[in-house]
Amino acid sequence: MGIRLGAVARRLAGPPDGHRVRRPVTPDGTAEFDLTYLRTGPRGGVPVLVVPGGPGIASVLPYRALRRLAAGRGLDVIMVEHRGVGLSRHDDAGRDLPLAAVTIEQVVADLAAVLDDAGVSRALVYGTSYGTYLAQGFGLRHPDRVAGMVLDSPLLGPRDLALQRAHLRALLWDGATPDTARPAALLRALVADGIVTSQRTGAVVPLVYEFAGPRVLARLLAGVREGRRRAWEFCERAGGREIDGAGTPFVAETDLVAGISYGELHYGAPPDGKPLDPQVMYVAAAARNPPFTGEPYDLVSALGAFHWPTAVVSGERDVRTPRPVAERVVELAPDAVLVPLPGLGHSALDTHPLAALHVAHAVAEGAHRRLPDLAPRLATLPRRAMSGHLGRIIAAGIAVERWAPRRRSMES
Repeated sequence: MGIRLGAVARRLAGPPDGHRVRRPVTPDGTAEFDLTYLRTGPRGGVPVLVVPGGPGIASVLPYRALRRLAAGRGLDVIMVEHRGVGLSRHDDAGRDLPLAAVTIEQVVADLAAVLDDAGVSRALVYGTSYGTYLAQGFGLRHPDRVAGMVLDSPLLGPRDLALQRAHLRALLWDGATPDTARPAALLRALVADGIVTSQRTGAVVPLVYEFAGPRVLARLLAGVREGRRRAWEFCERAGGREIDGAGTPFVAETDLVAGISYGELHYGAPPDGKPLDPQVMYVAAAARNPPFTGEPYDLVSALGAFHWPTAVVSGERDVRTPRPVAERVVELAPDAVLVPLPGLGHSALDTHPLAALHVAHAVAEGAHRRLPDLAPRLATLPRRAMSGHLGRIIAAGIAVERWAPRRRSMES
């Protein structure tokens, strides 16, 4: 599978779209490697530099459909294969880049080098999830090269965890909204009766809520009460694979970026022992990855100098980079607007690319202030993304399980 995917990725990265730029392996060393990037769509106007999430998500292979959509809408798109991932993984001798070479500062410098190689003085920078941290870091280091910015499902750094926990628990434990009141009550009862341990809630409940919605979540929890737990266990495995899995070559490779995810962004922060803690899923991975040494930027302090037009995209059901973080970004950046997408979870770029491209186009055209009013219409555009199928798979599994034998205990 990896060989076949590699052949496809190399073909996509060939002429005329693919390019390579020589980059230092480490800032103070003499060794170099080829960093791959693609540029697609018609030239003219300000290009859109699209920065995926992760860390560890490739650009060349996973986003070919996105690039076709963007080109069809007249967008000049540049995407960089993140160092340590896919076609930017190896040095000249074919060895993996060392973990010390894969840092946020080096990745931000790579983005600037790509614009230099492409002859681009200024770009609209579109980052999603972890890519928003890179986008903001680029704005901090190279403010003269930013024509505008889209921060899709933004994060500000490790300090976001407190907001994430509070938001999750308000929605899905306290039932703070009419839509979440019933699933929250069901969940509290399952934990109180010992049917589900509080430690297992953080891996399943947010996943089902984000991808399938509160009604499907309520059906799942009601089924567990009645002894049906296969759908729950499927979701638990799915969440665990995303963190503990080896990844897929040329699609998602998390090993060489561990110094970023764990060392700089503190993905391995310890659990707090309360229900719905997302950090429970990271305990095993944190033990075998680099310790947290500190993040490279203070983005909260930096955002006040971001005077370019900025659209901050936030899905209603995003519990990974939740709405309070997006609102904080809008509060801090002088010319930022919130684009709240109803019924959507994390990363419009990955779950609703048509909406994402419309946002990018509006910012490029100087119309970002119209986006808050357009957000409900953008959310109703056709969703052309594979990740959108997960919610339907979960709902179908719950429906099928009604006919399966029941099991009562869910003890860990």
